[in-house]
Amino acid sequence: MGAVSTPARPSAQQVADVRDAVAREHPLVQCLTNSVVTTITANVLLAAGAAPAMVDNPREAAQFARLASAVLVNVGTLDDERARAMALAAEAARGAGTPWVLDPVAVGGLAFRTSVARELLQHRPDVVRANASEVLGLEGSGTGGRGVDSTAGAEDALAAAHRLAERTGGVVAVSGEVDVLVHGGREVRVRGGSPLLTRTTGAGCALGALVAACTAAAGDPLLGAVTAHAHVALAAERAAARAGGPGSFAVAWVDELDAVDAAALRADVERGGRLA
Repeated sequence: MGAVSTPARPSAQQVADVRDAVAREHPLVQCLTNSVVTTITANVLLAAGAAPAMVDNPREAAQFARLASAVLVNVGTLDDERARAMALAAEAARGAGTPWVLDPVAVGGLAFRTSVARELLQHRPDVVRANASEVLGLEGSGTGGRGVDSTAGAEDALAAAHRLAERTGGVVAVSGEVDVLVHGGREVRVRGGSPLLTRTTGAGCALGALVAACTAAAGDPLLGAVTAHAHVALAAERAAARAGGPGSFAVAWVDELDAVDAAALRADVERGGRLA
């Protein structure tokens, strides 16, 4: 898809078109992500129709970022080499016009990762995807949550999200019971999902990768991020309806990410209540 103009709240057809584009175009997503979540991240991308590439070493990161459709930078398990690779990839992505997503895992409570994530902001991520405590920590209004768990709600981080979006020029997507996405003064809320997502290792990190894929397909970061969040929420609801617990949910969720096609996502958004 080419660049599009997104209203305050994307239409069901726009969301469906992005879902269709991901399945049809197979965007190549470079994932510089944490070692805990590589498998589920790759599987989620494959289920949605995208192509994962875990190219995360300093010798290759910048070169691949110029070739990829989109880049995910997730600071979950961070060391000096990964931090260098992330900076190189983010700089190359910005220079090449490759959309990139920052997931500032556990930022705010730990000095090293907070410093690395804040330095990455100079490369102006197209989307920052984080929980409320991470947004507050990244923006400088808070000290982080309890490890990867947020101790604040999405609405608590709304003002910080707007300031951060103004600083980067991109989208800030704040995860919570209701996800809130802000960009250029606009706000979109994505409702739904399942509490079992919070009991599935890597679900949020994989969402960041899907945001990258959808942003590449959409040509607009807000539309791409909204589509990814709506896709994940609907798939989670369908998976939870047939799962016996977190283990079976994780498998069913990946299956449903594959099963939720453009028509299903359009019908879901048209019914109302998903987007506000």
